[in-house]
Amino acid sequence: MRVDVMTFPRPLGEMGAVARDIAAAGFDGVLFTEGGRTAYLSAAVTATSAPELEISTGVAVAFPRSPMVTAQVAWELQEATSGRFRLGLGTQVKTHVVRRYSSAFEHPGPRMRDYILAVKASMAAFAGAPLDHHGPFYELSFLTPQWSPGPIAFAAPPVDVAAVNPWMLHMAGEVADGVHIHPIGEPGYLRRTALPAIAAGAAAAGRDPADVSLIVPVMCVVGDTDEERARDREHMRSMIAFYGSTPNYAFIFDDAGFEGTTSRLREKQKAGDMAGMAAQITDEHMAVFTTESTWDGFADALRERYAGLATRLVFYNAIQQRDSSPERFRRYGEVARQLSAG
Repeated sequence: MRVDVMTFPRPLGEMGAVARDIAAAGFDGVLFTEGGRTAYLSAAVTATSAPELEISTGVAVAFPRSPMVTAQVAWELQEATSGRFRLGLGTQVKTHVVRRYSSAFEHPGPRMRDYILAVKASMAAFAGAPLDHHGPFYELSFLTPQWSPGPIAFAAPPVDVAAVNPWMLHMAGEVADGVHIHPIGEPGYLRRTALPAIAAGAAAAGRDPADVSLIVPVMCVVGDTDEERARDREHMRSMIAFYGSTPNYAFIFDDAGFEGTTSRLREKQKAGDMAGMAAQITDEHMAVFTTESTWDGFADALRERYAGLATRLVFYNAIQQRDSSPERFRRYGEVARQLSAG
């Protein structure tokens, strides 16, 4: 397994030092999620500051950007990283896409399918193929040499997609190169829902399911003392409560044996009771949705849970330690080295 650290983009003047610290700690790569700052600019700074790192967007928001623009940026990053870039795309939610970005959102699943194919058609055109994409949402048919970035010395970057529900997972199996699993995508969900849906989509398209990478965030609870693990545990409890309040994710909790979790979380959320939300996440939830261990046993614990399931693991809460506890951050990196070497 390859191991990445997840982070939000920072001011560009800070990203070089962050990238070098991530590489020095021992991670294979860095995955940029997108919030108030774009993922792509931080990826570019990282590519020049720590060229040994594998770089992913995990995920960049798709619909507000033309597929051609996204393909051009990904193409340049693939060249800048000497072939170590992965383009991860997501739909975001309707409110953000419509009210924050002023972009179209209707039929997000089929729109994303068409978007991925349009991005791939654009990159094929950069390498010399005719641009001839005619989908239900995107039409791309004009690209002269003057406006093409032209061929590069590396294959086109993989195009991954964030997917949670079975339809999106099936679609990803058909057309994507990898799937970004949600942070609450515990191993049981991977076996019950994600892998079968991806395999069915791949089979429908005549593809090998093994060609679709599974990129899996891990909520970590790790430490050699009860106090150290308790800090992680309560932070992760709050994060699971936050994610669990989303109605679209209710089935993950229900299928894992925690029926009604989302409805209870939403009741507390509507009342403004954040502490009450966290209290709904029991120790039984924590055992399913997090990986808890001492430092010496952490690599083995992760292998036991994710071997044969994940292509890449993403340490969800490791980057927070870089500033607050550099020694803990380095220990996360050592675990990453052990997993990658194994």
